[in-house]
Amino acid sequence: MGKGSVTESIEELVTPIIDENCLELVDVEYKKEGKNWYLRIFIDKEGGVTVDDCTQVSRQVEDLIEVEGVVPSSYTLEVSSPGLDRPLKKEKDFIRYQGKRVHVTTFTPIHQQKDFKGIIRDFLNGVLFLEIEQQVVEIPQTQIAKARLEIEI
Repeated sequence: MGKGSVTESIEELVTPIIDENCLELVDVEYKKEGKNWYLRIFIDKEGGVTVDDCTQVSRQVEDLIEVEGVVPSSYTLEVSSPGLDRPLKKEKDFIRYQGKRVHVTTFTPIHQQKDFKGIIRDFLNGVLFLEIEQQVVEIPQTQIAKARLEIEI
């Protein structure tokens, strides 16, 4: 089972638990670091998640993952908040964070560049409208390799 199918299976498996706890599933990562595999589940809610939220989800998810056998090797499970520089992946993420600064990397160059920092002005029909120095750049969601909120201090 490849990394992509593991994360997809985990996402499908944990979504009902996350929803039941009135939380939002932000991201699932399954990656090898050194000799060890890590399964990271990032959750959020209005006002931020608590340690208790993470513990609750971890307990509920851990047994389910074992029973279903969707992770092919031993791993360390981590359930946490996405942090201030949270990833933006879904349409609703881009809509929710309109007016916020983001860092976007694209798969292929748009206007001869793949790295953009700007303010989300809109997201319509699968296209991100990003304001960069008083100009708006249109980035199709299918071209977004990575998007993260910029930490504003």
